[in-house]
This record gives sequence, C-alpha cells and structure tokens, in this order.
Amino acid sequence: MPTILAIETTTELASAALLHGKQLLLREAPSVQTHSQNILPMVQSLLAEAGIRLADCDAIAFGAGPGSFTGVRTGCGIAQGLAYGAGLPVVPIISLLAMAEAGRERSGAVDALCLLDARMGEVYWAQYRFDGIWRAVCEPALARPEAVAPQGQVLACGNALSVYAPQFSGIDFGFGAAADIMPHAAQVATLAREAYARGETVTPEAAQPIYLRNKVALTTAERLAGNAA
Repeated sequence: MPTILAIETTTELASAALLHGKQLLLREAPSVQTHSQNILPMVQSLLAEAGIRLADCDAIAFGAGPGSFTGVRTGCGIAQGLAYGAGLPVVPIISLLAMAEAGRERSGAVDALCLLDARMGEVYWAQYRFDGIWRAVCEPALARPEAVAPQGQVLACGNALSVYAPQFSGIDFGFGAAADIMPHAAQVATLAREAYARGETVTPEAAQPIYLRNKVALTTAERLAGNAA
C-alpha cells in the first residue's frame, strides 16, 4: 500500500496525517494564525514516529479547499514545497469531500451534505454520494445559507450548521446533523491513497488551491450596513 503524508489547514484546526501500511498516525494543532509554524514540526514528528524519511512516502496530499484563504494557501504551498524537495507527486483533496468521508466513517452515511462557514453571511457547500467511490451530487459552491438545497436525505455536517443555526434549523436532513465534523488530514490521507491508486496525482507545480471566492473580507461600509440591518 502506498505511504501518504497528508496536511489539512483550511480551517482553524491544522492537522497532519501519515498513512503508512495499515497504520494511520495523526497530529493536530488549533489556531489558523500559526498553521505555517505548526505543520512542518508535525510532519517531522510523524516521520520520526514511523521511522521513515519524507522521500520514503509515495505522495503528499493536502486539503485543497475551499476554506480559510490563508489556510488554503498555506496548505498548498507547504505541500508543493515538500513534494518538490522530495521528488514526489501531489494529491489535492477537496476539503468538503474529506468531511463527507469523516461522516461515513462515523455513521456509515453514504449521502453527505457538507457545509463550512465561509464568513460574510455565506457558506461553502457540496453534496456527495458514496457507491464504492465518492461522487458529487452538487459540486462545491459558495452560497447564502438559505440558498443551500440538499437533494434527498443526507447526513449534514460542518460548522455552518451551528454558525447559521436559524437558517438550517427547519430543515429535515433525514440522517441528522453533525456540526463537529470538519476537514481533517486523517480523511485527506485516506482519500488520497485511493486517488493515488487511480493515478489521480499532479506535479507539485500543478497543484492548485480551491478558493470559490475572490473577496476575503467585507468593507467597513458593508459591515456597518450589515450591523444596521
């Protein structure tokens, strides 16, 4: 089985995982402001615990977004640097898809609605179905919470469920809601191993983050107008 080193920095929690044989080793640290400082020490710790070098890995995986603008850039940049230095391919994994996999691992749900707080009154969302492989029912998008339209019964997951609780409280998702399910390197590693086996890798320079939004903050006037409303 391929050995996959994975990092996930798209939210407030930075995480790293090493999938080596049947062993999954994990590290994590909170606070988006220090992701760039935390990831490399976590990677070094994982490799040391497994007793391998970076060059012994088969691929570097990362949570490609959507998510925090700074976090998405950080994860992509670190993955590119590690992969380029070690001569390894890269496996970008959509962060919302990693949430779907986490929901399946927890509950067995094969239909997942993934919702991340995108700030500025919006959410990043996607819907996936598992039939031996995950397939997108609704591709990742940026929308107002009230515009999210799940198809059929799903397990809803992600912090947008709590951040925008009034907008989602009246929806019967069918298989429940789990606001605590968030992107994590553990699922990025699992999905990346499967993607690697299918040949779905890119060169370091071809790895790209997924933003969905060009604007990262409201102007002062927009914030004042929102407060007044």
